[in-house]
Amino acid sequence: MNNNSLKGKVALITGAGSIGGQGAAEARLFALEGARVIVTDLENSEGAKVAADIGEQAEFVPLDVTSAVAWAGVVAHVVAKHGRLDILVNNAGIWLAKGILDTSPEEYRKVVEINQTGVFLGMAAFAPIMKESGSGSIINTCSNAGLKGGGMPLAYAASKWAVRGMTRAAAWELAPFGVRVNAICPGVIDTPMIHGGPEVLDMLAKLIPLGRVGTSEEVARLALFLASDANGYVTGAEFVIDGAITA
Repeated sequence: MNNNSLKGKVALITGAGSIGGQGAAEARLFALEGARVIVTDLENSEGAKVAADIGEQAEFVPLDVTSAVAWAGVVAHVVAKHGRLDILVNNAGIWLAKGILDTSPEEYRKVVEINQTGVFLGMAAFAPIMKESGSGSIINTCSNAGLKGGGMPLAYAASKWAVRGMTRAAAWELAPFGVRVNAICPGVIDTPMIHGGPEVLDMLAKLIPLGRVGTSEEVARLALFLASDANGYVTGAEFVIDGAITA
């Protein structure tokens, strides 16, 4: 990419209010490539700082991805200010490292509400805008936990398998209107979601054929390709970025 691949485009990224996270890295790179970026996350997140660090091409808009009302408010804001949305990255998500015997119904519902329902609400909110414009790119953050069951925590895996299904169904439905929908399936990425610091990361790296964990910037570069006009024909696809751990 040449620092202009997203020039003139408007992008919204959910869950981008965590410094060091994938959403923040995507917001920085998209702005560098010329996009106007709407950073969204909960009010008490670091979203305002992420946007401020990026500069005038970014703004922070608080958003609870589990609320249809909140999504409607963000749509109204984006349309009033920009008149369009070209790129939607459904990145918001939470991790719950528990199996079926340890997960309470309340915990399960919370994971599903954020990781799965939040993606549905985001696509449902902005698909009509993209459909009307005749173009757009929706990128859903999945996980290699959505590719396999063994060794994965139940609620998290269930929500990510659902994101894969929604991505394919939405891609098929929206393709006639020029809207592309794809999923990114990261493996172990060095973000604040990984607890335990360097010791844990070093331990996880030994399990990965490539010999190291991934970075948020590497995931962002993949998202950039999917968001840009360089990708004109790929839709309904899942892109695994995990150092061959699921190969």
